[in-house]
Amino acid sequence: MQSNMADLSELVLKAVDRSEGIDTKDIATQLDVDHQKVVGAVKSLQSFEGVINAEQSVEKCWQLTDEGKVIAKQGSHEARVYYAVPSEGVAQAEIMKSVPNAKVGFSKAMQNGWIQIDKKAEGGPKVTKKVDSISDAVQECLKRVNQGKDDMTDAQKAECKKRKLITEVKLTSYQLRKGPAFSLTVQKQEVDLTPEMIQNGTWKEKSFKEYNFDALGVPPSCGHLHPLLKVRAEYRQIFLEMGFTEMPTNNFIESCFWNFDALFQPQQHPARDAHDTFFVSDPQFAHEFPMDYLARVKKVHSEGGYGSQGYNCDWKLEEAKKNILRTHTTAVSSRMLYKLAQQEEFKPVKYFSIDRVFRNEATDATHLAEFHQIEGVVADRGLTLGDLMGIIKEFFKKLGIEEICFKPAYNPYTEPSMEIFGYHDGLQKWVELGNSGIFRPEMLLPMGLPDDVSVIAWGLSLERPTMIKYKIDDIRTLIGPKVDLQMVYNNPICRLDK
Repeated sequence: MQSNMADLSELVLKAVDRSEGIDTKDIATQLDVDHQKVVGAVKSLQSFEGVINAEQSVEKCWQLTDEGKVIAKQGSHEARVYYAVPSEGVAQAEIMKSVPNAKVGFSKAMQNGWIQIDKKAEGGPKVTKKVDSISDAVQECLKRVNQGKDDMTDAQKAECKKRKLITEVKLTSYQLRKGPAFSLTVQKQEVDLTPEMIQNGTWKEKSFKEYNFDALGVPPSCGHLHPLLKVRAEYRQIFLEMGFTEMPTNNFIESCFWNFDALFQPQQHPARDAHDTFFVSDPQFAHEFPMDYLARVKKVHSEGGYGSQGYNCDWKLEEAKKNILRTHTTAVSSRMLYKLAQQEEFKPVKYFSIDRVFRNEATDATHLAEFHQIEGVVADRGLTLGDLMGIIKEFFKKLGIEEICFKPAYNPYTEPSMEIFGYHDGLQKWVELGNSGIFRPEMLLPMGLPDDVSVIAWGLSLERPTMIKYKIDDIRTLIGPKVDLQMVYNNPICRLDK
């Protein structure tokens, strides 16, 4: 291909040498090559400083369509129909079978008066010639167009455009003249000065291409989104496609009331100890609560109610007022459900959130003090465990995780409760993805929600589904080929951050 281009470049130089100025269209006609190939050769010659001067011009011209090229070479459809008719005539059906585009050709040949048809002939309609000879004006017209001649009459242009044999295009051509460094042969300019050239002295005989200091150069390396942020955006899009509304999660600091007590989690629960939760020292306490709701929560904890005996414990307001770094985004869900209960008329809702939560854990190779939690909440009348399992399966299906199973579990604020597992092809094992369940009446009814309203919910970390979603090769590309995948499984955010 490069050899052909070099040969064409030499032919272009010879054509320029023979004239004071020549157009690339004329060169294409003289050499009987495609005009764009000539333009390509000119572009190549322009890289050699001063060899040729090229002045660009743009004009509108007519160009043959694919069908027009066939007609210019083989004749018009009507002419081919005419020549297919023998002197003794032929059945119309035979013509329609044997000639390409016979329907158009037959109609045009009849219109031109070249042929005639006898519909009463024995054996069916018969076609015979009406004139002894014809002139294929359409073919001649298209041949002239193909040669770059623009001498068609308005009627011819209108007919060819109607039949889609020609199309109007913008043609860029160049007027070529000799440059100050014109030569019939060109030497490829070097772009690099190599150590070998310096050692053997061949650089003295080489022609070097000038540096273009205005060139943009190689784009510098720039930052990229973290893999978890990419997957987070994908999860968010899935929730939105399923009709969920995103909950506000901008309060990392939460009171124990909304984080634990509103969820019917007892004040003596181990999760509320300092070794599992970060307590805030300043400000140490929250002060604004809906007091009537707080009183109902206190009663259901200490005395029971709504069909429950509660925990029969000494519920303390001082404990509920303590500020902490939220341990789960369910604290946001409890606020949103309480807000929903204050509406005059209940309306079904679907909420979701994706954000960071914090646990007071010792930081090591497989644990961090924070991670991302995904949560989905649906509130409506008549919801069942089957609805929960179905919506979870649909969620993970959209994520690309097909193999899902459930295992009974216990949560203080859901009953029944289920753990969610997904099968990891790389690890060849079932991996726990999250937790789910139906919120207990002891949590919902003190808020003021109607008795027949159920709320199903599920929560999972952002990191573990990410590990199942991506194939092993993808993970190794992201975090390196020598990483222990079992360790990545235990806490993938640690490895991905590296």
